[in-house]
Amino acid sequence: MLNSILLEAPQGQGGGMGSMLLIIAVLFLFMWLMGGSQRKQAKKEQEFRSKMQKGDRVIFSGGIYGKVSEVGDTTVDVEVGNGIILTVEKNMIQPAPETKTADAKK
Repeated sequence: MLNSILLEAPQGQGGGMGSMLLIIAVLFLFMWLMGGSQRKQAKKEQEFRSKMQKGDRVIFSGGIYGKVSEVGDTTVDVEVGNGIILTVEKNMIQPAPETKTADAKK
């Protein structure tokens, strides 16, 4: 009985492979576009880290703000306040966002 039901099941029009390829193409395009913006952001951050110098305002990946006091090959000494200096990996630092003051709004 089950064999006769399976044999009599209606067959598709053969468009299954075409629609599958379309879905894969759309997903690939979406991933490529998203990856491009991530690569651009990573390149910008890498450029900042290579040009980092004493006096630059930075923010740690944990949200702590500070000012660069010394730059090494892979580490950076950052003053976070009142003479407190932390040594951190360069990869954990981003440029501090520009803060707008009330004067800048006028």
